Amino acid sequence: MTDPRNIATQDFDYHLPEARIPKYPRQQRDQSNLLIYNQGSIHQDVFRHLARHIPSDHLMVYNNARVVYARLLFHKQTGAGIEVFCLEPHQPADYNQAFQQNEQVEWKCLVGNLKKWKEQDLEQHLEIEGKSLNLKAQKISRQDPYVVVRFSWDHPDIPFGDILENMGKVPIPPYLKRESECVDKIRYQTVYSKIRGSVAAPTAGLHFSDAVFEELRNKGIPHCEITLHVGAGTFRPVRAETIDQHAMHMEHFEVSRESLDQLIRHHPNILAVGTTSLRTLESLYWIGLKLSENATARGQMMLDQWEHLDMRGDVPVPRALGFIKEYMDKANLETLQASTRIMIAPGYPFKLTRGLITNFHQPKSTLLMLVAAFVGSDWKKIYQYALDHEFRFLSYGDGSLLFPAKNHHVS
Repeated sequence: MTDPRNIATQDFDYHLPEARIPKYPRQQRDQSNLLIYNQGSIHQDVFRHLARHIPSDHLMVYNNARVVYARLLFHKQTGAGIEVFCLEPHQPADYNQAFQQNEQVEWKCLVGNLKKWKEQDLEQHLEIEGKSLNLKAQKISRQDPYVVVRFSWDHPDIPFGDILENMGKVPIPPYLKRESECVDKIRYQTVYSKIRGSVAAPTAGLHFSDAVFEELRNKGIPHCEITLHVGAGTFRPVRAETIDQHAMHMEHFEVSRESLDQLIRHHPNILAVGTTSLRTLESLYWIGLKLSENATARGQMMLDQWEHLDMRGDVPVPRALGFIKEYMDKANLETLQASTRIMIAPGYPFKLTRGLITNFHQPKSTLLMLVAAFVGSDWKKIYQYALDHEFRFLSYGDGSLLFPAKNHHVS
């Protein structure tokens, strides 16, 4: 395995005109442009015709994470506004349990205007379905750059998830340079979103519509779902000169036993819908190896940023995923819960993913580095084609379907 840690961030720079970053989505999801890259050749279509370009024997893997309205705005008695951006649950740490709490819950948060939040609690009065409650926010501790905030409220019939849905704002990306609006509650969410927890959308899925799914079904293309809760770190640019100096963000994911069976059955013909699905798929392989090689890893389902570089990586994919199933059998689990900080950059040997659907990403971003790892130096040709043919970039932009040469990947 090639060590990618000394790769220069500057190698992933390109000029992205502001005009190519749409602030709003297209009127129809599936009318986005679709760039098709297939083993060196490039052409384009509209996303509505996606099924025409996917082999019928490929398993499509979707991230069914649902974006939560994670931005809560409080006002002090002085009138100063303080925004509390809920990133991930702290106590309880399980997402489902955190959303179901009905008295208090603690979250890791980013706080805007933090200097003006002294020791006093923040308070907000809410009316939810005819029920009144007072919500309090209390600073518990600092874990730079995060603050652990305890939320408490005085109505036991209202879970925290409902409070977010009613009080919170959609956490649209900062590069849109606008406040969230009603349209974002629908369009900054995939039509197949289910599991609450993400603070950013898996944007490759925003192009899918009922009509696209119908054509995929008619063609007999199989699919499965995983869940990766997309974190705000996905927007953080790489500012270090080399990527080994960049601290990759942690993201939590869940994969069911049924999905593992489908991945084993369809390997190597696996198509990831979005970089979040791809990160999950590739992390599964290395977690399987951890379970087989290191007894202390059991119960510590976390893959660190460069941890995969210290593993041999010559175990066949079905066997590696089989180690996970064996662990789940012993622990009587139907769903694997794990976390990953894996950084995928050029030199990475892909294990599960043969095709990728993704949007066009920011210069010098970890997502662009992932794409460069997937398609090699042709990423420059792909992005130049997109710029030359009026494609839209970033979250509300257009999509791409990428099939690198088969010998570019490890089966």
